Amino acid sequence: MSDSKRLAVLGGGSFGTAIANIAAEYGITTHLWMRNEQAVEEIKTGRKNQKYLPDLILHKNLIPTTDLSKALEGASLVFFAVPSKSFREVAKSIKGIIKPDQCVISTTKGIEPGTLNLMSDILKHELPECARGVMGGPNLAKEIARHELTATVIASESSSLRKAVQAALGCSYFRVYASADIYGVELGGALKNIYAIMAGIVAAKKLGENTTAMLLTRSLAEMGRFAEKQGANPMTFLGLSGVGDLIATCSSPLSRNYRVGYAFGSGKSLEEAVEELGEVAEGVNTLVQVKRYADENDIYMPLVQGLYQMIYKQVSLSDVIKHLMAGEQNTDVEFTLSKDDV
Repeated sequence: MSDSKRLAVLGGGSFGTAIANIAAEYGITTHLWMRNEQAVEEIKTGRKNQKYLPDLILHKNLIPTTDLSKALEGASLVFFAVPSKSFREVAKSIKGIIKPDQCVISTTKGIEPGTLNLMSDILKHELPECARGVMGGPNLAKEIARHELTATVIASESSSLRKAVQAALGCSYFRVYASADIYGVELGGALKNIYAIMAGIVAAKKLGENTTAMLLTRSLAEMGRFAEKQGANPMTFLGLSGVGDLIATCSSPLSRNYRVGYAFGSGKSLEEAVEELGEVAEGVNTLVQVKRYADENDIYMPLVQGLYQMIYKQVSLSDVIKHLMAGEQNTDVEFTLSKDDV
């Protein structure tokens, strides 16, 4: 039987650690599952995750462990905060442990390499008996760790899951809104990572605020086209998981994908930029997956195409810009509500 005063977070990176600490501070016994035994011992003895959030003193209610069974025991909510490339592996590894009344929530903003599956698709396939949800929004982990104000969205078809996440994580500095559009919230989180890389390049090249503003708004248009093809509601992108996450990720050096783009725009290779980051930048993989899907389904995504050409075909930024500025000029706002919908 799961307990509303216990939850589990699978993945001890920056975001997993940050949300685990929110719940722990709120009085909830929170198990943080990590692969690295040394990292577990560092938290037990020094109450710090030295690699990812070295300035955050972790609450005593946060219990690190390398034992998946111990992490899941009695937890009402199980948050996945692992990279997309290992998401399915972790989901499979808990099949024989997790109970049907335990809810699973993805916080991973990416697309599975090779399959184009979103993380909610993986949860549905691997853990079909569990209610599932996804989280997304302008949630830079280091700012959350400093208790700086922000908000997130929990999306699920289950109203009880949405309410449980709001009760577990909602606090004076972290507001939790609800949505039923799982794909919309999830796609917003995954797609914006691509444009954050582009924004980092633009910043490194000092192209100006007008350019950045144009990039953000046209990114939103591309995201909407992709979402519509996937069966999501493009209007979801007007909320925290779309515009909110896009602004935060495309304008902050705390964003991993932005930092990769900035390093690339400063003259480093993609490999050098990723190695310097030392963390997972989901946008690098997502770019490849989305470009392939856009090509196969004839989705007009010139920014995705341009970034792909720069990173993987060594096309210069100036040539990409020339192509973009000479491209098709569609209407400014592509998705609007009719008068009947207002």
